[in-house]
Amino acid sequence: MGVMPDHPAPTPVRARSPYRWVLMLGALAALPAFTVDMYLPSLPEVAADLGSSASFAQLSVSVMLIGGAMGQLVIGPLSDRFGRRAPLLWGLGLHILTSLLCAFAPNMTVLVGLRLLQGFFNAACGVAAMAVVRDRFVGAEAARILSRLMLVIGVAPMLAPTFGSAVAAAAGWRWVFAVLALAGVVMAVVVWQLMPETLPAERRQTGGGLGHVFAGYRVLLRDRRFMALAVIPGLGQAVLMSYVVGSPFVFQEGYGLTHAQFSLLFALNGLGLVLSAQVNAALVRRVAPIRILRAAMAIQGVFAVGLLVVALTEAGGLIGLLAVLWVVLAFQGLIPANASAIALSRHGERAGTAAAVIGAVQSGVAGAVSPLVGVLGGGTVAMASVMLGALCCSLLVLALATPAYRRGGWVELAH
Repeated sequence: MGVMPDHPAPTPVRARSPYRWVLMLGALAALPAFTVDMYLPSLPEVAADLGSSASFAQLSVSVMLIGGAMGQLVIGPLSDRFGRRAPLLWGLGLHILTSLLCAFAPNMTVLVGLRLLQGFFNAACGVAAMAVVRDRFVGAEAARILSRLMLVIGVAPMLAPTFGSAVAAAAGWRWVFAVLALAGVVMAVVVWQLMPETLPAERRQTGGGLGHVFAGYRVLLRDRRFMALAVIPGLGQAVLMSYVVGSPFVFQEGYGLTHAQFSLLFALNGLGLVLSAQVNAALVRRVAPIRILRAAMAIQGVFAVGLLVVALTEAGGLIGLLAVLWVVLAFQGLIPANASAIALSRHGERAGTAAAVIGAVQSGVAGAVSPLVGVLGGGTVAMASVMLGALCCSLLVLALATPAYRRGGWVELAH
């Protein structure tokens, strides 16, 4: 995410222990997701303890995404200018500080503001992880590392709620943030001791200043198809985050699930995402990404309509809701990777800047849309309605701003 287009290509490197890099970079990239997911089971308790509404409590999740969007756009260029380690260590240090401050937040307004900063600073983890992969590995080796990285990152939504629920049950929700601070300390020590600087001084961006950065962003913003393909992962993330912010209230308060039951449910849905991402990795060897994308989005939209129908009629009860929801979420694993890959292929000469834009749009759109679940009441119908709305917008963007659904249009986007 942090390599600018005019850098020389990295020299191929074959690591002595690629699994060490996978675990280290995967843990770094997963820290922001862990910071969101570990806190989720505590949302009802946080709202009650701080005397806040459910919608305001859900905002403490959504603002992290907005902070992450801003952080990626700022930290990406900084990592090109000053190397990977310094911005990463600063980001981890400030993540630790904001986590500790969250643990002592006196009210929801302060907590929401701190979570915005927390998202901004720990965006350094995802930026650095992707940039280091680009610095250290090339070609097939890079593809294998990235695939394994996604498996490590995918563990976060399966384990974090269970761990967070156990911590909150044993010591209260404020200790969840203390544990997140400790995780930041551990990662800072690991980076300090084990991660060398992967961007040598001669390859860093030292000229052009902000004008050079803004020029790259301007080119991308003027490319209509690139921006359409960049928005699709963002709307997909909005679908996912609408589920994330709504599910604690829907299933724990609406259906009476315990912390442990909710955590198991969250893990099963996370498993669906991981499995579909691996199915996609196999499919793209034989099927063009745009063909997968246009089919997956259409099918997901149909099941999202079914989800809203089930929410309105309560047909099938809890089991019926969970079954349709699982399918909708599982199809999400087929969408962002393909849309991002097609978008990046349009700007190979500035792939780092393009990746930063995609990541920022993804976090920003999701952060802006997901609070609507709370605004609409925070229940099952609200969650399903926002998910369906985001999917409809996504389909409209693909249909109107790209030739994906036009006769022969997929061929144009496949090359």
